[in-house]
Amino acid sequence: MKPENSWLLKDSNPLLRKKAVELVLPITTDDKVLIDRMVTYIDACYEKKDKEYKIRSGIALAGPQVGLLKKVIYLHFNVGDKEHQYLIANPQIVAESMLFAYVSSGEGCLSVEQDAKGVVKRRNRIIVKAFDLINKKNISIDAEGILAICLQHEIDHLSGILYYDHINKNRPLVVEKDWIKY
Repeated sequence: MKPENSWLLKDSNPLLRKKAVELVLPITTDDKVLIDRMVTYIDACYEKKDKEYKIRSGIALAGPQVGLLKKVIYLHFNVGDKEHQYLIANPQIVAESMLFAYVSSGEGCLSVEQDAKGVVKRRNRIIVKAFDLINKKNISIDAEGILAICLQHEIDHLSGILYYDHINKNRPLVVEKDWIKY
């Protein structure tokens, strides 16, 4: 299967503002097709084949972004020499740090064609409980830094929230001195 930009819903699509429902297991054939699209797309980016396939590069997708209004997320990227790969269903943030963090270059999104300029304030560390669809078991992810930021971004998609909803409209570049920069 060749990844395509046409698989991705844009932020103007009202489906992206709806709340996703729990992914029921076992996965239906229709759900599997859309989940496979998420994995195919992000793995092509991970393998640096985005230019070959003429797709926008990204590190993660949530079900609603491919038209699956169910709680499923796929991410695959490296931070330094550490590879992060998760295909998870029904993720839930169960704990979060008091420290905040942000991506200094700003967040982006495969569903947002025109990047919104501004700082997105996120928790620096979170714990997520979910069902791991790769290893077929319940897991707990203790995430910090970019992994935590990415998970929060994708979990927001499951609630109909886009990253630019977090940008301070009056002071989009505001950063507090104790926030951690990535």
